[in-house]
Amino acid sequence: MSGKLIVFEGVEGCGKTTQMQLCGQWLESLGISVVVTREPGGTELGSHLRRLLLEKSEDKPVADVTELLLYAADRAQHVEQELKPNLAAGKYILCDRYTDSTVAYQGYGRGLNMSLIEQLNYIATSGLTSDLTIWLDVDVEVGLSRKRKDAAGLDRIEQETIVFHHRVQQGYSQLAAAHPSRIVRVDGSLSKETVHSLIQEILRDRLQVQSV
Repeated sequence: MSGKLIVFEGVEGCGKTTQMQLCGQWLESLGISVVVTREPGGTELGSHLRRLLLEKSEDKPVADVTELLLYAADRAQHVEQELKPNLAAGKYILCDRYTDSTVAYQGYGRGLNMSLIEQLNYIATSGLTSDLTIWLDVDVEVGLSRKRKDAAGLDRIEQETIVFHHRVQQGYSQLAAAHPSRIVRVDGSLSKETVHSLIQEILRDRLQVQSV
């Protein structure tokens, strides 16, 4: 069985973590070997970069281009250390964010040059794209309300302006329209059980997932 890269995307508070856990449990129940990972932070190096990227700093804000390059560095290490070996081993990888996040957040959200972002994404991934991307679509206000209930508080990105988050949401909408064969929209405002059932149907249809 060949490995698959399944990415979960969406704005803050869209339910990615919950749905990845449910999806992983379901796939394992079918006898499929699953790896759950994330960007940033899917490697030891990435965990350090994640802290630099997401911790709140009032005195020394991270420059937009610096942020972009740090995400690219995290991704390059992640692809080489985790994604490529596990795909070669025939595993199903469930990844919390990938290249579309950079386009949505740094491209649409920050307004950075799209051509530069595309080049960096290609360099960092060596052209490795997802087999399927699940976009959990929720209203920005709903997602942020969910995050505010989190005991951990809001990280640096989550604390951005509502206008920023709406630009990110627009980015995901544009990406889904441009890549319908790869990105599938799921209404993230539905119950977690309904969303999980929809994701099961999508994986059966798009990736022919079945018991092994």
